[in-house]
Amino acid sequence: MITSKQRAYLRSMANNLPAIMQIGKGGLNENMLKTFSDALEARELIKLHVLENSGEDPKMVVNELSAALGAEPVAATGRKIVLYRASEKNPVIELPKA
Repeated sequence: MITSKQRAYLRSMANNLPAIMQIGKGGLNENMLKTFSDALEARELIKLHVLENSGEDPKMVVNELSAALGAEPVAATGRKIVLYRASEKNPVIELPKA
């Protein structure tokens, strides 16, 4: 569980990140979850775009993904969502102390 100070720090880091993947009308599936998990392991902080035609609410998607991937929801702003999970093999981001 990350604190609000750490969440704000991660949100500021995510401002300049491009959305690396999109969630479309197909919704979420096992293949996408595996890809998102691999991306989190490599980058720790990812930004995704939920397309209009997906019919999904970004706030619901960020909660579903965080539960399925063991990640922390950082933000769901507009159609963009940001997730964080510390890498087990190669930690890159050092969070401020709580």
